[in-house]
Amino acid sequence: MHTVKEAALITGLTEHAVRFYTDKGLVPSIQRNQNNIRMFDEESINWLHGIKCLKQSGMPIEIIKKYIDLCLQGDSTIPQRAALMMEHKKVALAKLEEAKQHVAHLEEKTALYQAILEHRSPDTTNPGNWDKIQHMHSDVFYSPTVRKA
Repeated sequence: MHTVKEAALITGLTEHAVRFYTDKGLVPSIQRNQNNIRMFDEESINWLHGIKCLKQSGMPIEIIKKYIDLCLQGDSTIPQRAALMMEHKKVALAKLEEAKQHVAHLEEKTALYQAILEHRSPDTTNPGNWDKIQHMHSDVFYSPTVRKA
């Protein structure tokens, strides 16, 4: 049997994470000794490794809990677990596309800053100066009739 500290060392998790996961009910085989201290057997360590793996995929705790509940029901839930993984993959791919859009936007912004630094473009990045340069970029500014107080 292992203590929280030992379980953390074995799994590479922090002690805080080990406690958090057990408190969330993600380690079904967790045991407590006569002093109510968490004790981890090899099965508990395996659950912690599994949780760590799922967390590294970006899976939220709520979904990990569903996955663990399905695992506890046995092999008959393999199709549901597979579906859960496919759905999580879809979500991850959508986040990846969003991140790519963010990077593309930042590429434009860093190119603009480079042009400003090289004096090829005026500073259009400071909202405090926009009233002075509004005529240059009227397509991205609200018209005064649309502005609200």
